[in-house]
Amino acid sequence: MARTDNDSWDLATSVGATATMVAAGRARATRDALIDDPFAEPLVRAVGVDFMTRWAAGELSSDEVDEPGAPWGMQRMTDMLAARTRYIDAFFAEAGNAGIRQVVILASGLDARAYRLPWAAGTTVYEIDQPEVIEFKTATIAKLGAQPTAEVRAVPIDLRHDWPSALREAGFDTAQPTAWAAEGLLGFLPPEAQDRLLDDISALSANASRLVAEVFMNSGTNGDALNAASEKWRENGLDIALGDLGFPGERNDAATHLERRGWRPVKTPLNQLLADSGLPLQSTEPGAPFAQNYYCTAVLDRAG
Repeated sequence: MARTDNDSWDLATSVGATATMVAAGRARATRDALIDDPFAEPLVRAVGVDFMTRWAAGELSSDEVDEPGAPWGMQRMTDMLAARTRYIDAFFAEAGNAGIRQVVILASGLDARAYRLPWAAGTTVYEIDQPEVIEFKTATIAKLGAQPTAEVRAVPIDLRHDWPSALREAGFDTAQPTAWAAEGLLGFLPPEAQDRLLDDISALSANASRLVAEVFMNSGTNGDALNAASEKWRENGLDIALGDLGFPGERNDAATHLERRGWRPVKTPLNQLLADSGLPLQSTEPGAPFAQNYYCTAVLDRAG
């Protein structure tokens, strides 16, 4: 079903299921010793989508769920998530080394970085997502007996609402530099909402703040390849059409948009992340999903 501006979901349906899919990919990558996220598999199990639980647990092989030679599938997704996770973990480590002690994870989903990363003393991590998602993750991790490695402040609000006010009400300090993460988010926003989000981040950020984002290029043209992959998944019990979850239409380049607002962006292509992790490269053939994506880190430098 196509997205609408006021649609709703949970962690098992629509775009919400992508958060569970990301956690399933992280769990599988943890089993393959590519990353270390001990919370990913328990979170996926708690959501209860059988296909994703079986992938996370290593009970499904790529031969069973992916079309041979297809440009996208569960194994390619897992490789991408492993590389992406390592890249963003390194971003936060560098931000901490630079003295940043305020972190905001946008659309945090089942992200467990507040519990698994070695945050510097005095770090506060703000997690923004829909109230039901925040409540589910917090309760599930609590049952595991896990303790956060930083102070965690939940901001339970839909990003389509006035999240900047909710963030400030949770104690966010606009005078402190912040490390922001928009992981796997921008491509699931309408083009104008992407710009608005980047503008809100810019308005809230003190100088020397940092941002990491996955930037989706041609996000409206990959639907056929994504839906072809999810057809095989449907045969194995996962009823989700990935190609229907984005918003079509031309969008502004995120790095250029940020540069105009005082940020100094650096682009890293997806295939560079994969190569750095020793993983197979994504096809660059026309129509191959995500092949043109890049990852952007940026530092706010209004004096520059």
